[in-house]
Amino acid sequence: MCRHVAYIGPELSLQEILFLPPHSLVRQASEPEELRYARLNADGFGFGWYGEDDNAVVYRRADPIWQDPNLAELARNLYADLWLAAVRSASPGFGGDVVNAQPFALGDLLYSHNGLIEGFRPGIRRQIQNIIEPEVEADILGTTDSEHLFALMRQYLLDDADLSLEGAMIEAFSTIESWLGSDRALLNVILTDGERLVASRHAVNDVSPSLYYTSDDDSFPEGAVVIASEPLTERERWRSIPEGHILVVVPDEPPELLAL
Repeated sequence: MCRHVAYIGPELSLQEILFLPPHSLVRQASEPEELRYARLNADGFGFGWYGEDDNAVVYRRADPIWQDPNLAELARNLYADLWLAAVRSASPGFGGDVVNAQPFALGDLLYSHNGLIEGFRPGIRRQIQNIIEPEVEADILGTTDSEHLFALMRQYLLDDADLSLEGAMIEAFSTIESWLGSDRALLNVILTDGERLVASRHAVNDVSPSLYYTSDDDSFPEGAVVIASEPLTERERWRSIPEGHILVVVPDEPPELLAL
């Protein structure tokens, strides 16, 4: 389980989501309020944004976010109009190596998964490997269910050039659910290509992890949308994403909720 946060809007320093809010992501790492199945998020962290070539860039570490001596200075001086950041509480059996820290990035895609897939090893992992092409599998560097789920979404996007991000997400969730039987899956995912940002609050055979969004919080620039596992600021400014829904965010348009 993890806590993650995404921002899309006018250019903003990273510290505005990592450090400065009263319930910032750094605070959620050590003092989460709605985290289930764990007490801390101390098994790595990372953040992603888009470089000058419009490809996704990530900074990831395997240690707790509060132990990085460089992070505060980096966060104060890094600016972007889209951020995706996560702190990790590793599921049992998945190592704490940096390759397993999120978010994951490939090409123009940035991705973070808060959740788990029961029965992933060996059964569901093998099922995913049977679907994805060798070149997609070759880009998997870690061992987690999260990264394999990302690979499955990438495969669906490669298979259909007209498929939307939310379409790939829905197709991947449906595929996973068909394999689960009575096992559970927690499927809170944030996925973006730098233009659109989609976030799911979903679970199979269990209750969905928490996920919120705000589009009218004065703590952030006008026109910004922020998505977070737990509200970063006063709760009255945040709306809970309904279970079994995807939030679609496109700049200069109102956020849209889609039922799964």
